[in-house]
Amino acid sequence: MAVKARIIAADSMGIRSIATVVEACGYTVGIDLGASIAPRRYSLPPHPRELKRLEEALEASRRWILESHVVVVTHYHYDHYMRDEPDLYRGKTLLVKDIGRDINRSQAIRGYRFLVKSGLRDSARVLPSDGRQFDFGPLRIELSRPVWHGEEGTRLGKVLMARVICEGEALIFASDVQGPASSEALASLLEWATPRPRLLVISGPPTYLSGYRVSAGSVEKGLEGLKRLIADVRPETLVVDHHFARDKGFMGVVEELRSLAREAGLPVRVVTAAEYMGRPLEPLEALRRELWKGEG
Repeated sequence: MAVKARIIAADSMGIRSIATVVEACGYTVGIDLGASIAPRRYSLPPHPRELKRLEEALEASRRWILESHVVVVTHYHYDHYMRDEPDLYRGKTLLVKDIGRDINRSQAIRGYRFLVKSGLRDSARVLPSDGRQFDFGPLRIELSRPVWHGEEGTRLGKVLMARVICEGEALIFASDVQGPASSEALASLLEWATPRPRLLVISGPPTYLSGYRVSAGSVEKGLEGLKRLIADVRPETLVVDHHFARDKGFMGVVEELRSLAREAGLPVRVVTAAEYMGRPLEPLEALRRELWKGEG
């Protein structure tokens, strides 16, 4: 296997993250290494178990940033990079979302603080990567054009998706596209169907916000996007996690996707990040009420 990946933190593993490490062609590539926590859920603060998991995830992110040859930052939401520790990245090659174009004001400000005000742009090899590809010897890393963080026009702005190719094997990382819920993100992923990806890591739609902060139609479109990926991209393994795993009922949707693949005779394995890593399911944020009651 030329391309190997591990997911070091994710919502199904107890914390807001989808931090992924890829090892390919002799290189280590860290993608969206970071983590955060919901300050309130069900009107409750984080449980001590969540706080412990956050520290574990941040420590793992620190370690893998230092060990990575290349670090990818797809956008500037705080669970996708170590905003307060720019020194970790000094001397690294960073493939980042361009802070000067096709970006909303909030992300532009965060990106400026992280890359420019901190001095990191002068002490690391910072490469704005929107729609670009980079070759590191036999390793190729491709970044998509900016796509919506969920539905078209969302105030959350845009993100990049990444594809890593080594010896004809491909891995796709599509954090925060929420399904995908936008047609442009789906079109970009369909363009990456060849070579057939060994692994596609993606953020599922935020079903826990359906009809509240995100329209039910957007969530449904994200679920339909997942079904299209199974049918038309056909990754060997589809890891669906992140926003998706903040809903206590998320495994019901995972089972639905598995049934879809099985009944259509499609060789696609659908798993959460926890299952992919052989760890127990621990969607701690979704279970916060139970944790505080001593039932979790």
